[in-house]
Amino acid sequence: MIITNTETVPGKRLVEHYGLVQGSTIRAKNIGRDLMAGMKNLVGGELKGYTELLQESRDQAIERMVKQAAELGANAVVNVRFSTSSVAAGAAEILCYGTAVLMEEEHASTGTPPPLPPTEAY
Repeated sequence: MIITNTETVPGKRLVEHYGLVQGSTIRAKNIGRDLMAGMKNLVGGELKGYTELLQESRDQAIERMVKQAAELGANAVVNVRFSTSSVAAGAAEILCYGTAVLMEEEHASTGTPPPLPPTEAY
């Protein structure tokens, strides 16, 4: 599955447009991470627990979006964006959304054969 934040993919052309797909997850902070974050705020530095939580959340949201796109028959999601919002005290939603499409190689519709691979010099 091709996932991109652009409208086009080099070497591909749009064949079918399936519409909006999305994936989301809501995650809550835990007390252990909050305590460590509070101490890091005093001395400075990266809040690694929150960084890991955010990365896991993004990955899960993407996975859910891709599953929805595949169920529609898409092989790509274009114009992918992320959004976050607070839904309750200590909990936030990560939303990933884009447009599900079917793409094919540009040469496939013209009837011309694909370009030959470069030859190696010996």
